[in-house]
Amino acid sequence: MTMLTFDPFLRDFDRLTKQLLGTTLGTATRPVVMPIDAWREGDHYVVELDLPGIKPDSIDVSVEHDTVTVKAERPAATEERNWVVAERPYGVFSRQLFLGNSLDADKISANYSDGVLRLSIPVAEAAKPRKIAIETGAHKAIDA
Repeated sequence: MTMLTFDPFLRDFDRLTKQLLGTTLGTATRPVVMPIDAWREGDHYVVELDLPGIKPDSIDVSVEHDTVTVKAERPAATEERNWVVAERPYGVFSRQLFLGNSLDADKISANYSDGVLRLSIPVAEAAKPRKIAIETGAHKAIDA
């Protein structure tokens, strides 16, 4: 049986090592993932992405085929600081959402407020439920 011990020095040392070696930093080749919530509201989907402290002009939302890509960047502090704690990640944040054919990628809207990016993605007209009219009377011949 192995007994685990808690050592706050080792925990802080591990965190510092990760920061110095870049394992908690986002780069263009290894972006930090941003958390999301998604749900359906009527005939559209809502996706919210947490981006606290990100300036709106550093957020990029793009659509290619059936994929929405959200990228943002939080720059590292440029001035010299006497750090006590540095846990917030900086660098490039990225998230891709695969839409499928049932959503209308041409009509996506985006709003950024209070550190939350909200995407509204409408359901495509062809994917919405619809009623089929029923005709009465004699059957019509179907052309082959």
